[in-house]
Amino acid sequence: MCFCYLCKKNTMMKNIDVEIYLNELKSFFEKNPNDLNILIGDSLKSRFFEKVKERCLINAENGGEISLTQKQIIDIVVEIKEEEVSQGKKLILYKVFEKNKVGVFCLN
Repeated sequence: MCFCYLCKKNTMMKNIDVEIYLNELKSFFEKNPNDLNILIGDSLKSRFFEKVKERCLINAENGGEISLTQKQIIDIVVEIKEEEVSQGKKLILYKVFEKNKVGVFCLN
């Protein structure tokens, strides 16, 4: 690991870029709270944004785009949901039985 001035400056710029991206993402979800609720459900917003920041920093260290791909966001949501399930929080399925003109069927 290099500790020269240029490397430190480059790392600081990447961190600033990550913070800018994170602030833009937060402001988008503040303007569109239903989108965040659809994305993460009842999960903690703070935990979601922590994971996003971690993933952005990893992307920056690897020299890639700081912004997350759709797959990376889905992976974060799945990871958070898995943590909740492992902590004993039960997932609730809504509308297991669906009614239509033919009859009632189970979405199992």
